[in-house]
Amino acid sequence: MQNKLKIQKGDFILSLPSSNPLDLQFSRSVILIADHTIDGSIGFILNKPLNLTLNQLIPTTDSSLSVFEGGPVEKDKIFCVHSRPELILDSQHITDNLYWGGDFDQIFTLLNQNALSKHDIRFFLGYSGWDCQQLHNEMEDDYWVKTNSINTDDLFSSKTTTEKFWKNCLVEQGKEYEIWSNAPENPNLN
Repeated sequence: MQNKLKIQKGDFILSLPSSNPLDLQFSRSVILIADHTIDGSIGFILNKPLNLTLNQLIPTTDSSLSVFEGGPVEKDKIFCVHSRPELILDSQHITDNLYWGGDFDQIFTLLNQNALSKHDIRFFLGYSGWDCQQLHNEMEDDYWVKTNSINTDDLFSSKTTTEKFWKNCLVEQGKEYEIWSNAPENPNLN
């Protein structure tokens, strides 16, 4: 099941059950690649909400938006993906209408003014990171498959927040991936 597709920022990747069984962090994950350079890659897990809201982490904001697990790197920092670069200064363009980061003081002010909603922005604790060529090597080892089945307009909808999202995306990759969508969490234990 070799997958030699070139990765670029704005791509979405799905973890495969054949992935490293010791790395449960990424089990059944859908990841948005926010940045990809020769030095490495940065992404955010889209479908793993934490049992936390933004105002629990940032008491100065009134927002009760859900916070998602972004990945295992810098888990003590908050990151965001949004679709409002005209409101949020210093945002980094990902693709289409998606951006990440920006001026967080400004973001929290906009949230308190109800100028941003869950349809505009998603928050993450930590991010997923890969060193130079690491993601490419993991793609060759079939830890990940690139998907084109995700519409960026749907990124902020509730359908992207569960494990079922991963399963549906995997099924859409074709027959060779359909069997993986029903595989146990750790196929080595089967």
